[in-house]
Amino acid sequence: MIKWLPLLAALSGAMAVAAGAFGAHGATGRAAEWLRTGAEYQMVHAAAALAVLALADARLPAWLFVAGGFVFAGTLYAMALGAPKILGAVTPLGGAALIAGWLVLAIGFVRG
Repeated sequence: MIKWLPLLAALSGAMAVAAGAFGAHGATGRAAEWLRTGAEYQMVHAAAALAVLALADARLPAWLFVAGGFVFAGTLYAMALGAPKILGAVTPLGGAALIAGWLVLAIGFVRG
């Protein structure tokens, strides 16, 4: 049986490395900035998702980290590759999911 959440978190980490490398070596200007920002946020939250799964049964925060990372970083990557800039209106939804993941995790720790 495939464990989807850890698999997606690992793929998210790989995607972040690839985007960061492309941003450092194959892109310039605003595109490079978007790739760098997306890679940073996506990598942190891929690692956070795996960490919370290892520490506790914290599936909801982990899903929010993975999904938010894909949406936040994915829209930045798409714009860096030439997608319409209006896609940037979707980026904050990914950020909101990342914030929600941290808040749900904090609430879980308070509740024990």
